[in-house]
Amino acid sequence: MSVQRLPHAPNAISQHGVIGDMDTIALVAEDGSIDFFCHPHIDSPSLFCGLLDPERGGAFRFFVDRRDVKHRQIYLPDTNILLTRFLGDDGIGEISDFMPVDGSGRIVRRAKAIMGPVRFDLRLAPRPEYGGAPPTLTPVDGGVSIAWTREADGATVEVFVFTPIALTLQGDTAAGSIDLAEGETCHVVFCPARPGCRPVTPDYVRATFVETQDHWHRWVRQGKYPTSWRELVVRSALTLKLLTSARHGSIAAAATFGLPEVIGGERNWDYRFCWVRDSAFTLYALSRLNYYDEAEAFIHFLMERVVEPGGGEGESGLQIMYAMDGTGEIPEVVLEELAGYEGSRPVRVGNAAYKQRQMDIFGEFMDAVYIATKARGKPSFAVWAKLSRLTDWLCGNWHLPDKGIWESRGEDREYLSSRLMCWVALDRALRIADTQSLPADVLRWRLERDRIQATILDEFWNADLGAFTQYKGGTSIDAVVLLMPLVKFINPRDPLWTSTLKAVRRHLVHDCLVKRYNNTGEAGDGLEGEEGSFTICSFWYVEALARTGHVAEARLLFEKLHSYANHLGLYSEELSSAGEHLGNFPQGLTHLSLISAAIWLDQALNGGTDDPHNAAFSIIEDPDGID
Repeated sequence: MSVQRLPHAPNAISQHGVIGDMDTIALVAEDGSIDFFCHPHIDSPSLFCGLLDPERGGAFRFFVDRRDVKHRQIYLPDTNILLTRFLGDDGIGEISDFMPVDGSGRIVRRAKAIMGPVRFDLRLAPRPEYGGAPPTLTPVDGGVSIAWTREADGATVEVFVFTPIALTLQGDTAAGSIDLAEGETCHVVFCPARPGCRPVTPDYVRATFVETQDHWHRWVRQGKYPTSWRELVVRSALTLKLLTSARHGSIAAAATFGLPEVIGGERNWDYRFCWVRDSAFTLYALSRLNYYDEAEAFIHFLMERVVEPGGGEGESGLQIMYAMDGTGEIPEVVLEELAGYEGSRPVRVGNAAYKQRQMDIFGEFMDAVYIATKARGKPSFAVWAKLSRLTDWLCGNWHLPDKGIWESRGEDREYLSSRLMCWVALDRALRIADTQSLPADVLRWRLERDRIQATILDEFWNADLGAFTQYKGGTSIDAVVLLMPLVKFINPRDPLWTSTLKAVRRHLVHDCLVKRYNNTGEAGDGLEGEEGSFTICSFWYVEALARTGHVAEARLLFEKLHSYANHLGLYSEELSSAGEHLGNFPQGLTHLSLISAAIWLDQALNGGTDDPHNAAFSIIEDPDGID
C-alpha cells in the first residue's frame, strides 16, 4: 500500500523518552516536545497528542530554537528522570523532565544553561479531549490557566502551567522565551487544579527533584538484576513500573493509543488499558527481578473484578481486560478528526476486544498467582475460593473456541495459545493446592489438565509442517508456540519441540526479527494488510534458543535486538525490517520479554549448564537454523 506521509510529520515514535507517576505517562521527544500526554490518568482523553496530529493534537514544547543545535537524551541513572540536552557550537542547554511520585499529577520541567548563555523557548498549545475541546487560556499569577469542558460529563476542567517566563497569549496558545547565563536555571511546572496548586519556587523544584530521584533509586535497589545487560534490564523494569497504577494495582499494556503497526495500516489500537494477559506476563518478569508488591496489588485488583461464573456457555466471570480503574466497558471509537501518525488512520480510542472470549487469560493469571504464592505464601481463603471456582469452570469449558492471544477480529477458533494456557492454568492451580495445602478437586483438575495435553499433542501437531500449528487442524505456524517450553509444557530438547523451532525459523524469522504469524489465508486475523515483526516474539525466540542449548546464537540475536532499541533503551510494539518503531510505545510486552530473555542468557553465560562458547552456532552450521 502506498501511503502519503504528511509533510509536517511529527517526531518519530522512537525519538521519545517517557516520564510518569504511576497514574499517567508523558512522551518527551528529543527536541523537547511533550507531544503525547493524557490527563489525569493514562486512559483519560489526551491533553497533548501532536504525535498523532501535529496540527490538531497540540504539544508542550520547551526547547532551544537554533539551527546548529543537536539533541541528545539520557535518563538519570536508575530513575525515570529524563535529561534532554541541546548541544550548540557556543552553548549547551539541558532540560530535566520528571513527574513527582506523590499523587500531585504534576510535570516538572527544569532548564539549565550548562555552558555559555542559552535561550530557551516555551510554546504551549493544549488541545484537550483528543483535540476536540477548545481550551481557554487565562493569565494568572505566575503563569497561565488552561480550562475546558470535559466531554464525558460537561464539567469544567482546569490546570495551570507555572513559570517565571513571561508568556504571551494568543488564542489557544501561549509562548515565551528566557535567556539563561551559564549555571542559571528556570522551571516550568504543569499543575492540575488541586488543593495546594500555586506558583512554585526554585526550592520546590530542587526538593522535588531529589525526592523523585530518591524514590526511583530505592525501588531499583530492591531488585536483583542480571550481570549482563543490567542497564537495559533496569530500564525495562522502570518502564514496566511506570505502566502500573499506584492507585488501583492495574497495569497498562502501553502508554499510547492509535500508533500504527504498519504505516498506513488499520491496526491502530488503544493499549492504555489493563489486559489480564499482559499484566500477568509483567508480574512474571518483575518477580524474576525480586519485585512482588506489584503482583499482590494486581491480584487484589483482579479479585475485586471476578464475579460468579454465569450460567451460559463461556461465562467465566472474568473479562480479558479492564479500564485502569476496573471499569468493564471500554467502547471503541474512531477519532475521525485526527490525521494519525504519518497519516495512518483510523485512530482508535477504547478497545472493543473487551467483549471477546480469550481462553488463554486463565493460564497467565494462574501463573502469576503461583509465582506470588511461592514468594509470599498461601493466598487468603477468600481469594482461593474464587480461584477454585474459576478452575472448576475451566475444567468444563477449556475446549471452547475463541479469538486467541492475538485478539483476532475474524472467526472464533480453537487456538493453540488458548489450549496451551488452559493447560498452564490447571497445572499451576494443582501446584498451588499442593504446595500451600489448600482444598481442591485435585482428581478432576489433574484429569482435565492431562486431557488438554493429549489434545495438543494429537490435534495440533502437523506432521507435514513438522510443528505445532496455530489452531486445531490448521497448517500454519504461530510464534506463540515459542511459549511451549517457557511455560514448561514441553522439554526444550524434545524432538517435537526442536522440529517446531526449525519451522518457526523457516516461516517466521528474518534475522533476529520474528513475525507473530503470516497474515494470509487461513492464518489471517480478519484485517487487511501486513504488519511489522512483533518484538515480544523476537525475545521469545531468543529465550527459546537459549533454553534449547543454542546459547551462542541466542546471545548474538539478543545483541542484534538490542541494536533496535531507541536511544534510551525503549521499544515499541513492533519493528519494521528497517528498524522503524511501530505500534504503541513503550510496549510492556516487549520489555517484559526482554527481561526474561536477558535473565536466561545471563544464567547461561555466568555459570549455567550450557557453555556458551561450545554451544552450536546454528545460524552458520545448519541451513535450517538449528541443529
